[in-house]
Amino acid sequence: TAACAINCRYCFRRHFPYQENRAEQNWQETIDYIRSHSDIHEVILSGGDPLSLTESRLKKLTDQLLDIPHIKTLRLHTRQPIVLPERVNNELLDWLDSLPWKIVMVLHCNHANEIDIAVADALKHLHQHNITLLNQSVLLAGVNDNHEVLINLSHKLFEHHVLPYYLHRLDKVQGAKHFYVENNTASRLINHLRQHLPGYLVPKLVEEKSGEKSKIAIN
Repeated sequence: TAACAINCRYCFRRHFPYQENRAEQNWQETIDYIRSHSDIHEVILSGGDPLSLTESRLKKLTDQLLDIPHIKTLRLHTRQPIVLPERVNNELLDWLDSLPWKIVMVLHCNHANEIDIAVADALKHLHQHNITLLNQSVLLAGVNDNHEVLINLSHKLFEHHVLPYYLHRLDKVQGAKHFYVENNTASRLINHLRQHLPGYLVPKLVEEKSGEKSKIAIN
């Protein structure tokens, strides 16, 4: 199966030279590191989109992880089930079913309108195959910087077996200033969500900071 690359205009990776950094180049070094560190229980495939690879290439990677006993979870960060729902096909599901680990898939949906019939069907198939589904959104001015929009998104996600996970502050990338939402507005929005949604439907408000090993929680 061939898949496409998705380059979001507000992503800090949109200018990354992917063709010069093919995935296989650094696989062995990474796999050796995971194998030698028994405290690593989860492997994350992300940044670009792992589902832009074919199933054969994905299987080539996961086959090399099968003999590492301390791996318990495989997590994939992907936008493709939202923008290319036909990517959730039998070949992908068969590969996921073949894996011995708990599978977590973190989707990227910014607005409830993105969840149409085709996307809903893809999410249903993933859920039926015991994939834990989470979602991360980017807070975008003029798109979802409204509490009603965000509340509707959380409800729509949950309706389709997806839990909200992160709400990202915008990365400071060239050409995306018009999407920027001020800190106080972002904080007001997340506080409103806490007042009107159960805790499990309130995403964590976070941002990326250069040099930090993980996302930074806000408010």
